[in-house]
Amino acid sequence: MPRLFSDREIRAVVIFLPLAALVIAAVVLVRPKADPEAARKVEREFESRPAADSIRMRHFDPNTATFDELRALGLTKYQAVSLIKYRAAGKVFRIPEDLTLCYGIDDSLYRRLAPWIRIGRRYAIAPQEFRSGRIVPEPMPAVPFRIDTVTARYLRAIGALSRRQAEVFIRWRDLHGIYDMEELRECYVVNDSVASALEPYVIFPERKPHPIEQPVEINSADSATLRSVVGIGEKTVGTILRYRQRLGGFVRVEQLAEVPGVTESNYEKILKQIYCDSCKIRKIDINFASPKTLGSHPYIAPRTLRKLLRQRQLKGGWSTAEEMIEQNILTREEAARLAPYLQFGSHSGTADK
Repeated sequence: MPRLFSDREIRAVVIFLPLAALVIAAVVLVRPKADPEAARKVEREFESRPAADSIRMRHFDPNTATFDELRALGLTKYQAVSLIKYRAAGKVFRIPEDLTLCYGIDDSLYRRLAPWIRIGRRYAIAPQEFRSGRIVPEPMPAVPFRIDTVTARYLRAIGALSRRQAEVFIRWRDLHGIYDMEELRECYVVNDSVASALEPYVIFPERKPHPIEQPVEINSADSATLRSVVGIGEKTVGTILRYRQRLGGFVRVEQLAEVPGVTESNYEKILKQIYCDSCKIRKIDINFASPKTLGSHPYIAPRTLRKLLRQRQLKGGWSTAEEMIEQNILTREEAARLAPYLQFGSHSGTADK
């Protein structure tokens, strides 16, 4: 009987069968096992997502939104519960970006929700400047109001101050009184931008001057005495003292109008409470005073100073203000203003350079 397979074919089959058995065993062992729990998790995840037709995007405050409101915005049950647990732990959303700190809220979800996030006044960080669009709901438009009767609630409603700032401001006002913009700016919770925004709307009460037993002599009064004059604020006191030093003293009370910061309304009040003793002014020896002394006087302009020093070096000095007018160093108006402050020492010697 002839053989069906040759010796070579038999050897090939003997080698192939063990190799095939190894391959089949490897496939069986390496094939991943089914994970019923993972399958159930994926199934729950899909079941937990709201239906596309039930999603209604609208403005919401993450500090107060309910579970149903969060679900209606497209959050899964897991994400909505995670956000509520975040709040229950005492966390607060003060800016929209805080939402990304909540576990389960990824960047893609935040970008979808960001246009709809509105942080309420109770939780939002107070603006450092007066910016009406920073906190929602939008502040009510400001209208003229009396600063002596305005409430903390109104200042918050127009977006000028936070609740704490408004309460501090009202206490400060009741303690000190506010009668002009200078005094308004003195309150430490009111920065320059807020004061500028409020200025068109503020109505100040009329301050009745306290009876003064004796008017204040403006050339000898110290800062505390000047501060007692109604109409002279804390900042204005320093300005008056510096101007008095440069001037050498006031010859007439009307010169107070030259002081920067003294408003027209305050000027009228101040005049009734002060007087000046012109004997207390400090005079300048025009023939020997140093250039620095002459240049610091508010009535001697730089152009006038240059002509004065040049002519004094050539001529040696003057005896009267009339001579300075004749030599075109001073105009008659300038001479009239300066005359009370000038004295003419002997110029027989050499004048100071």
